[in-house]
Amino acid sequence: MKSDTIAAIATSISNSGIGIIRVSGKESIKIVSNIYINKNSDKVLNTYKANTIHYGYIIENDEILDEVMVSIMKSPNSFTTEDTVEINCHGGILVLNHILELVIKNGARLAQPGEFTKRAFLNGRIDLSQAEAVMDLISSENEIALKNSVRQLRGSVFNKITELRKNIIYEIAFIESALDDPEHVSLDNYPENLNLKITSLINDIKKLLLTTENGKIIKEGINTVIVGKPNAGKSSLLNILAGEEKAIVTEIAGTTRDVIEENIKLHDINLHVIDTAGIRATEDIIEKIGVEKAKKYSKEADLIIYVVDSSVPLDENDIDIIKLIENKKCIILFNKSDLESKISIEELKEKVNKNSIIIKTSTKENTGIERFEIVVKELFLSGQIYHNSDILITNLRHKEALQEALDSLIQVSNSIENNMPEDFYSIDLMSAYKSLGKIIGEEVEEDLVNEIFSKFCMGK
Repeated sequence: MKSDTIAAIATSISNSGIGIIRVSGKESIKIVSNIYINKNSDKVLNTYKANTIHYGYIIENDEILDEVMVSIMKSPNSFTTEDTVEINCHGGILVLNHILELVIKNGARLAQPGEFTKRAFLNGRIDLSQAEAVMDLISSENEIALKNSVRQLRGSVFNKITELRKNIIYEIAFIESALDDPEHVSLDNYPENLNLKITSLINDIKKLLLTTENGKIIKEGINTVIVGKPNAGKSSLLNILAGEEKAIVTEIAGTTRDVIEENIKLHDINLHVIDTAGIRATEDIIEKIGVEKAKKYSKEADLIIYVVDSSVPLDENDIDIIKLIENKKCIILFNKSDLESKISIEELKEKVNKNSIIIKTSTKENTGIERFEIVVKELFLSGQIYHNSDILITNLRHKEALQEALDSLIQVSNSIENNMPEDFYSIDLMSAYKSLGKIIGEEVEEDLVNEIFSKFCMGK
C-alpha cells in the first residue's frame, strides 16, 4: 500500500462555522508545521505530544490566513494508525480550499474517496464490515439504521463472523490432523458429531439471512408506488404523507400526468413514494405516456398503494389495475369514505388478491391514514429488530457471502448423510470459511476493496 501523505476536507463544503482538513501519513506533522505557527509565532508543531490540540494560525508567505485549532494524533493511535493532523478552521469554502491547497503544495496529495477509511482497514485497525459501516453511518436516514451502523462499527458483524469461522476452522484442522496422523487422532463417530455442529452453524447463518429483508428496508427504504384511477385521491394521499403540497389536487381527472417522487419518513421506515398518473384508457398522448410509466414503476415496486374511489362503481380501469398488482405487496385504500359508497369492501375483496390489506380512508378528512401507517410498519418490519443486541444484515455483499457459506455447509451435511470420505467435508468446510472471510475482508481481492472504498465520500 502507498505510504505517502494524503489530505482532504473532512467536512461538508458549505459556509458553515467550522471546517476540518484531515492530513494522514508519515509526513503529516512536518507538512502542517510548514504552514502553522502558535500564538508566539513559533513553528513547534513537531514537538507537541500526541493526542493534543493547539491554538494557532495557518500562514502563507508570513501572512495569517486563518485562526485555527490543530489536533495532533501520532501512530498507531489514530483512525488510520498513521501520524494524523486535523486542522479545525473556519468553514468558508474559500478558506477551506485555500488551506488544502497549501497542504498539498507542501508535500501531501489529495486523498481519493474513502482513502482514510481504506488505510484504517489495510493497516488492521478495522475489518471490512466495520469500514462499510462507516459509510452506512454517514448515510443513515432513520434511527434504526443509525443504531445498526453503530453496532456494526463496534464489531457486531465482525465478532459473529469470527466466531463462525473459528468453529469451522477447528473442524478443518481436526480432519486434516486425523488424516495426517490416524494413529493418534481418531475419526470414530466423528461424522455424527460433526453433523450436529454443522446443523448449529447452518441455523446461525439462516438466522442472519432472515434479517436481510428488514436490513434492506431499513437501509434503503421501501420503493412505494401509488396507483389508481384518475381523481381517486392519489395526489391528496401523497400530500398528507409528505406533510405539504407536493402534488396539484383538483376536481379535474387526469391532473397528474407524470410521476412525482418524494422521500417520506414513516415511523422508522423510509418510503420512496412515487405518485403516478391515473390509470385509464385514454387517447391523450401525454397522459398515455404517464399511464405507461405508472405500469412500469408498479412492476418494480416493493409496495403498491392502490387508491380506490369508493364513490364510483368499479370499471374496466379498476380491473386493469387489479391485474397489475397481482402477486405484489399491496395496501388498498378504500378512499372517499366521507361520500356515499357505490361499491362495498366485500365486493372489492372478491376481486383483489386475498393477501391485499384494505383500509377505509378519506384523504379529504384525513381519516384512516394513521391505520395505514401502522399497517406499513407491520407489513415490513418485525419487532425483533429493535433489540439492541441483534445483528441486522443490511449489506448485499454480506448476504451473498452468507448464502455461499450456507450452501457449502449444506453440502457438508449431504456428504455426511451419503457417507462420503472425511476429506470431502474438509473441502466444503474450507469453502464456507473463505466465503465468511469475504465479509470481514480476510478473503477479498484488491479490486473489490478498491470498488468498495470508491463509493465513499471524499475526506472519509
